[in-house]
Amino acid sequence: MNDLSRSLIAGVVLVGLAGSAYLWWQERQEHQEGQAAATAPLVAPNTRAVEAVAPETAPVPLHHAIEEITPPLAEPLPPLTDDGSEVSDALVALLGREQVLSFVDASGFAQRVVATVDNLARGHAASRLWPVHPAPGRFQVVERDGATYIADDNRDRYKAFVRFASAVDTEAAVALYVRMYPLLQKAYEDLGYPGKYFNNRLIEVIDQLLATPELLKPVRLSLVEVKGPGETPSPWLRYEYADPALQARSAGQKILLRMGPGNAGELKAKLRQFRQRIASSGVSD
Repeated sequence: MNDLSRSLIAGVVLVGLAGSAYLWWQERQEHQEGQAAATAPLVAPNTRAVEAVAPETAPVPLHHAIEEITPPLAEPLPPLTDDGSEVSDALVALLGREQVLSFVDASGFAQRVVATVDNLARGHAASRLWPVHPAPGRFQVVERDGATYIADDNRDRYKAFVRFASAVDTEAAVALYVRMYPLLQKAYEDLGYPGKYFNNRLIEVIDQLLATPELLKPVRLSLVEVKGPGETPSPWLRYEYADPALQARSAGQKILLRMGPGNAGELKAKLRQFRQRIASSGVSD
């Protein structure tokens, strides 16, 4: 199992910067052809009227407009430009210089954040796209009765970041998110989503992270040998969740599971705070 811990951090840092389901973003379904005709009474050969059954109405997706977010400042600052130093200075103002140097890669920050947030809901979040530095140490396991489990000590690797993320001022983070949003929206469209709205995607991903189950029992793993196209004397080994249902979950949810219920609970609390501030009350798209 690759250590994707920092891909989750990217999503949470977005919460931290801009501060693993409840609401799901769904594509609007096209109306079925002949819907209007289907709603009219049908007449059977015996001339008895048969009442037509109206097709089920697809759920209306929500559009969480960034314009509805009121920055928690008396005089909101102007939007950030696509300038590395300007973004870096804004991050330092929110998080502190030492924290930025310890956790954040500010180069191409908007592009990194958007790509990582989008990937958190998928099966893999590539480490080369993370907007943060790798977590210290290595993924730790323990052997018990011939089986492999995530070691309890593994959760200690994430405590420093959890303390950092939990201490971020949510209101100030929301103000920075609003300032940075034009950059994030452009980066999202450039990623391959023209006409799509990044704030909607962010809320969808947060909802998925919040839906991550809490596992209080030791999590069993299996060791998988990954072979390349040719013969290799040292094949790459990785850990996966032994439970297929857990292994099938998204990258972000599997990271929360790996961090342990205590760390995950603190991050979920911060995600809930941020989500409450960036979600609209229900504006249809």
